[in-house]
Amino acid sequence: MKGGAKVVVEKHRHEGIFVARGKEDALVTKNLVPGDSVYGEKRISVDEADGGKTEYRVWNPFRSKVAAGILGGLDNVHIKPGTKLLYLGGASGTTVSHCSDIVGPNGLVYAVEFSHRSGRDLVNMAKKRTNVIPIIEDARHPQKYRMLVGMVDTIFADVAQPDQARIVALNAQYFLKQGGNFIVSIKSSCIDSTAAPEAVFAREVKKLQEDGFKPKEQLTLEPYERDHAIVVGAYRVSKDKK
Repeated sequence: MKGGAKVVVEKHRHEGIFVARGKEDALVTKNLVPGDSVYGEKRISVDEADGGKTEYRVWNPFRSKVAAGILGGLDNVHIKPGTKLLYLGGASGTTVSHCSDIVGPNGLVYAVEFSHRSGRDLVNMAKKRTNVIPIIEDARHPQKYRMLVGMVDTIFADVAQPDQARIVALNAQYFLKQGGNFIVSIKSSCIDSTAAPEAVFAREVKKLQEDGFKPKEQLTLEPYERDHAIVVGAYRVSKDKK
């Protein structure tokens, strides 16, 4: 996808996210490190009125649950410029890098990943993105990295573990501010491959509610992911905010 006259970049309704309008529309984020691709994604350079250029990176929804959720119509993603985000299940940093673009220089992304192999890619990506703090640890044990992480506005979790709801709750107790927000990607087959996905999603939402989370939105990630749902909401909201 080439930039210039053929592509027009417009603001998405979610702050810090954009849409490139061209032959094919694409979700994009403004590249925090111009000239650098993270996972071979396409980059678009757009001429600005002042004679400068702005570079955007195409955000592939087939490789990112957050992008899939945005294109699926989530009302809120709670990731915007200045957000402090705790990202559980950072993997190689594909989505983390786009979150880094969105939160910008005034935000932070604490990215927790258990696998050392994926963690190497995550660490390398973070060398160029100073707003990403890679943490190679098991998200089940937040006490191990409590000295590295400050209080955050939002937790995003994509850990694909049977006890994911408990993992999210543990991390929220340590790091998520009261009235902060959460986004959880649920892969039904990782939790119970014998039950219908809808039943698994309902059970997981109930667990989250029991741990002080207030789910506000839920949608499936078809056609980008099969048997996946994304749940978004708030944490320990005071009674006057309900």
